[in-house]
Amino acid sequence: MTEYQASAAWAAAADEADPLRAFRDEFLIPPHEDRDSNYFCGNSLGLQPRAVRQAVTAELDYWGELGVEGHFKGRLPWMDYHEFVRDDLAQVVGALPSEVVAMNTLGVNLHLMMVSFYRPTPERHAILIEAGAFPTDRYAVESQIRFHGYDPATALIELEADEPNGTISDAAFERALAEHGARTALVMLPGVQYRTGQAFDLKTIARLAHAQGCRVGFDLAHAVGNLPLQLHDSDADFAIWCSYKYLNAGPGAVGGAFVHERHAREALPRFAGWWGHDKTTRFQMGPQFVPTPGADGWQLSNPPILALVPLRVSLELFRRAGMARLREKSLKLTGYLEWLVRTQLADVLEIVTPDEPARRGAQLSIRVLGGRARGRALFEYLMANGIIGDWREPDVIRISPAPLYNRHADCLAFAEAVRRWANG
Repeated sequence: MTEYQASAAWAAAADEADPLRAFRDEFLIPPHEDRDSNYFCGNSLGLQPRAVRQAVTAELDYWGELGVEGHFKGRLPWMDYHEFVRDDLAQVVGALPSEVVAMNTLGVNLHLMMVSFYRPTPERHAILIEAGAFPTDRYAVESQIRFHGYDPATALIELEADEPNGTISDAAFERALAEHGARTALVMLPGVQYRTGQAFDLKTIARLAHAQGCRVGFDLAHAVGNLPLQLHDSDADFAIWCSYKYLNAGPGAVGGAFVHERHAREALPRFAGWWGHDKTTRFQMGPQFVPTPGADGWQLSNPPILALVPLRVSLELFRRAGMARLREKSLKLTGYLEWLVRTQLADVLEIVTPDEPARRGAQLSIRVLGGRARGRALFEYLMANGIIGDWREPDVIRISPAPLYNRHADCLAFAEAVRRWANG
């Protein structure tokens, strides 16, 4: 099957040949009328793994049977529970186990990281983000600038898009850092831009920023579990992410953070908490905070066990599937979706996301020709017909075939639904 075809037979054959096809059966697919919906919203909320219910029930049973002793007994004692997701999480993001921790939520972790890595001076106090950044990032960096006594009007640098459809070239990053690098304390960019779906070259950005003396952090909300990240090799200082999108850990799930190993024992300023204290002496209850080396040292409180269970279950699926194989399937699914839009629907839709596979993940951001009103009309039609994507203002429909549970048949169903709508 070297050539795409817009037929049910071709899609079925492609799905039958998929070595990861069995993973779909490990998820609950939301129903639509008498069939499964075509769910393309894993970039907003991933689906529930079937094993989650039993795993959560098991922890409830331990709680009921053991009480406080559940911290030390049971199959996975709660005292060390966050460590039970560490190795799999490190594999997903391409880091050393000591460089990652599952804790808090994305916005909280972003502020905690900026306490340590945004250290402004009168000469160097700017933060560089992309124009149109996700509000969490925009609000956080602006509030940190104000907290330190500076004015976002001059200290917040927003990098404007320089390519069609609102994407940003590597050359634009280089120009911005050449112009503003000497006054920039922190470069804070996404791994995948939420509205356009553009994937950024983390290693190149980190290299350019470090050459100017800037610290570098990444928001990987739309990249983790989507792209085969190599955070350690990227040389980023830190990264943060949520786990409810491609990582399928449930609404409001426990987020994560990465801190490069070169900072593992560095005496960085931080907001300290008991659970970040050196594990070997934590229960001596001493007055002096001694951080655990590595990312664990940024923890504030003991882990929320019931919230970590879905993440552990989902990460086990990622371990079995492997990020390399998931990326290979993702390229096929997104490539097929792109082909359908360009060859079957060019009179209806245009794609915002970059054409180059290396510059995107699973998500294609799509505009409807004819303006926002037509875009909303199509989006509502799709939702009413069990084609579940999402809408981002002002005029983008995001369709994201997640390789753990989506199929070529889903992509074809999307294209056929758009054609029915267009034909009235």
